[in-house]
Amino acid sequence: MKNPEETIGKMIDKSGTSFVSYVDEDGYPITKAMLKPRKRNGIKEIWFSTNTSSDKVRYFRKNNKASIYFIDKRYFRGVSLIGTIEVLETTEAKEMIWQTGDEMFYKEGVSDPDYCVLKFTAHKGRYYSNFKSENFDI
Repeated sequence: MKNPEETIGKMIDKSGTSFVSYVDEDGYPITKAMLKPRKRNGIKEIWFSTNTSSDKVRYFRKNNKASIYFIDKRYFRGVSLIGTIEVLETTEAKEMIWQTGDEMFYKEGVSDPDYCVLKFTAHKGRYYSNFKSENFDI
C-alpha cells in the first residue's frame, strides 16, 4: 500500500458501518457495529458518537485499548486500526460532532447526559486486500 492515510481514509469515508472492539471485565474481546465516524484527522484520530450508558463506554473507562475495523465489501478489503479510546463528555467535544437529527437518539439535545464522544487514537494498523495482509505504523 503506497499511501495508507489516503487509501484507508477513503475506505473510512465510504464505509456505512464501523466495528469497534473492546475488552470486557473477564478479558474477552467484544465487537459492536456502529455508525460511521463523525470526524477524523487523517487515520490517526477518529471520533464517534455513542450513548454514555452503553457497555462499551463502561468498559473503555476501565480499559481504553481498542480496535476499529472498516470494510470495503465491493473489493473485499478491510483495515483494522489498533489504539486507544477516550470517552469525552465536554460540551466542546459533543458540539464538534453533533449533527442535525441526533435528537432522535439524544432527546435532550447536545447536552443530553446519555450522549458522549469516543475519540479513537490509532497507533498501528493491519490492511487486507487481494488475499494479502500488511501491518503498518501510524
